[in-house]
Amino acid sequence: MNPTDRKYSKEHEWLKLESGNIGVVGITDYAQEQLGDIVFVFLPDDLSQVEQLKTFGEIESPKAVSELFSPISGRVVEVNKVLQERPELVNEDPYDKGWIIKVELSDPSEVDKLMTAEDYEALVASSPEA
Repeated sequence: MNPTDRKYSKEHEWLKLESGNIGVVGITDYAQEQLGDIVFVFLPDDLSQVEQLKTFGEIESPKAVSELFSPISGRVVEVNKVLQERPELVNEDPYDKGWIIKVELSDPSEVDKLMTAEDYEALVASSPEA
């Protein structure tokens, strides 16, 4: 089950709002399962700008290199530097220790364009790989 305290994109990223205007971003359990063993996460620089549904990095497994898409627009205020040494955290704990970036939202109304956990689960259930 996907946590209900966050929103989801059709590109399989999640957003969890924290205090103030900060959102934590990661990939879903479904996405990490599809990728297999994560061996590298290419992270953006702190203070770089991200745009909703535009790429901000890459995630690599022996199967593929996949682009990471930001569920919201804003400024990256923190990256999960632990992933440089331990990219497998994305597999082990995609909703907590395997988070990827924290973003200061520039347009909080974009959150309304994202899916609920229930909507995301319906999307995954209808996908051919599920």
